[in-house]
Amino acid sequence: MSYNLGSPSPIEPLSLGNVITAGIRIYRSHLKDYFLLALKAYVWLLVPIYGWAKFYALSALISRLTFAELVNQPESISSGQRFVNSRIWQFLINMLLMLLLGMGILIGVVIIFAIFGVLSAVLVGGLNQQANIGVYLILGLLAFVIGILALIAVLWITTRFYLVEVPLAIEDNVDGTSTISRSWELTKGYVWRIILISFVAFLITLPIQIVVQIVSTIVQLIFTPLLEQNSGFGLLFAVIILALSFASGAVVLPFWQAIKAVIYYDLRSRREGLGLKLRDYEI
Repeated sequence: MSYNLGSPSPIEPLSLGNVITAGIRIYRSHLKDYFLLALKAYVWLLVPIYGWAKFYALSALISRLTFAELVNQPESISSGQRFVNSRIWQFLINMLLMLLLGMGILIGVVIIFAIFGVLSAVLVGGLNQQANIGVYLILGLLAFVIGILALIAVLWITTRFYLVEVPLAIEDNVDGTSTISRSWELTKGYVWRIILISFVAFLITLPIQIVVQIVSTIVQLIFTPLLEQNSGFGLLFAVIILALSFASGAVVLPFWQAIKAVIYYDLRSRREGLGLKLRDYEI
């Protein structure tokens, strides 16, 4: 998809409620197609590396199709799939870069707590017998504050990369590397709004997760005595649990990808005027 920054937007930026409503509306109107795409994506997870990239690309495809609906230029699944398939290795590169970035963030948090732990040990050791409950309370409070600040920092950083796969599935002039900076650019100044939208979306999907957990527990209770009698039921039990996991994921994933597409649409309308149109793909 190409875009023109010079064209004015005929549509005003969306409110938080409208973002959720638009995501739900498009999700419901294309539930079957999106569910099948998501289920296909989850099955690809069984194939190492290439299958993981396919999962990433098919997930992003749902966002692409949702975005096409938002700009009133619906696109066929086959057309969108050809586009994301042409970038499958870029999705893999992006996935690996994000994995490395996540590991870097985790290492950074561990280093911060390690330094705090060492300094605390030195302080307590220096006080020796003079250390009392007050010192430990202060250190505990400091650890709590540092933990909260670290959590906020991690949440803020990860939210800046919230849209990494979406531009890669939509825009022409990005690749697996530049889409990271593209997400960083689009989310600037809107981190807490995205977090709030994500929290509301999580509450909406929470009942589905609860139902799946209840069903999984029931299946486990049914199979536990059977497994004690015959271990051969283990494979069937694993297949049922995997099928439940894939099916529940296939219900929830399209909703999240639709929300991402609406957020992407909204941020571009705010930042760039959203002078957008789809390329004329041959279908």
